[in-house]
Amino acid sequence: MTATRILVTGVGTALPGVSEPRDLLRTRSVAGEASVDPAALIGKRGLRYKDRATQLALCAAQDALADAGLLTPDLAVPGGSVAVVASSNLGNLDTVCEVADGIKEYGVEGISPMGLPNASSNVVASTVAIRHGLRGPNLMVCNGAASGLDAVYWGASLIAARRVERALVIGVESRNAYVDGLLGRAPGDLLDGAVALVLERSPAATARGARGTAVLGTYTRRDGVEACLGRLLETIPGAEPGVWFVPERHPGSAAVPAGVPRNDLSTVFGRASGAYGVLQCAAAVGWFGSRDPGAGAPALVTAGTDEDDGVAGLVLTAGAS
Repeated sequence: MTATRILVTGVGTALPGVSEPRDLLRTRSVAGEASVDPAALIGKRGLRYKDRATQLALCAAQDALADAGLLTPDLAVPGGSVAVVASSNLGNLDTVCEVADGIKEYGVEGISPMGLPNASSNVVASTVAIRHGLRGPNLMVCNGAASGLDAVYWGASLIAARRVERALVIGVESRNAYVDGLLGRAPGDLLDGAVALVLERSPAATARGARGTAVLGTYTRRDGVEACLGRLLETIPGAEPGVWFVPERHPGSAAVPAGVPRNDLSTVFGRASGAYGVLQCAAAVGWFGSRDPGAGAPALVTAGTDEDDGVAGLVLTAGAS
């Protein structure tokens, strides 16, 4: 991705049926399983008046920071050394629609002043930053099907540019009546959860004794799947990754050797929209953790299809301290 070696040092999840990255490799759908209860994961404090997407993001963020060894229990590094980049295309749609409905029916007097701040497009990223005192750059990416991988890229770019030493990247989508109505899909076919990654500059991780579980490699964004794959495969020895995390419901491509396993996470966790790329990267970490440490094949991740406004791709390799 850059000349700077950037590691994944933490993974956090707030997903049904998932307690660690390896669980992301499950093949049975989570449809019908109990939804995530944010209060059960991180307590009720600070959740009141927050929309569900923000609550889920807070859960995944805390899990990732703890997994990276950055909470002891307070933040163990300077707040200014950590950026927050969140990705969600539909996260606070319910709040925006509820406010609009409230104005239409009752006028401005009928709007709760406590809920209105949740209508900000940046509410997820800003709330997580405030909660943990993360004072680095704060970004919200709402960029279509490739949004999650774009968020990973921008988090890594902030590190490479020496703006920060580490970045907390979050992907979140929530399922509710407004999202169901907009997309016209069955509730079980939509993600209701969050995933978070801690990205860190290698020397910074080494300085505090942290171990990387994955290393970010080449990132690209192209107009179509084949063009994206062509750019990424030329960076992989033998053009043969160990696994390909494919775009949502994508049929595959002859460009990737037939023997390479395909993994469509949307068939297990539902269509994840802006959270998908972050979910894929977390699953790649789980895949590395499930293999022989000596196995060197990289993971190939792509999000978006030819029908979307862009396709993003990323190569990850197994991490090291």
